[in-house]
Amino acid sequence: MNDRIVITVIGADKTGIVANVSTKLSELNLNIIDITQNIFAMIMLVEAPKNTDIKKLQEEFKVFEDKIGVRVYLQHENIFKTMHRI
Repeated sequence: MNDRIVITVIGADKTGIVANVSTKLSELNLNIIDITQNIFAMIMLVEAPKNTDIKKLQEEFKVFEDKIGVRVYLQHENIFKTMHRI
């Protein structure tokens, strides 16, 4: 079974954010399962190979953030669900 990671993207609305993030995910072999977006916060649920190093992915996106001018947060789905329980 693959790991599932929640990616939250926050920033000012501008052309190309979804395309840039989707391209980066493809380069990292991460599959988008679900995406929710409003102006401008985007939450994506992605599927990653089992035991994917989330710290390494976070480092990859830190460099990427400055390139497209948004903040990107990654966390394992289980942590996200635990943090957002009522």
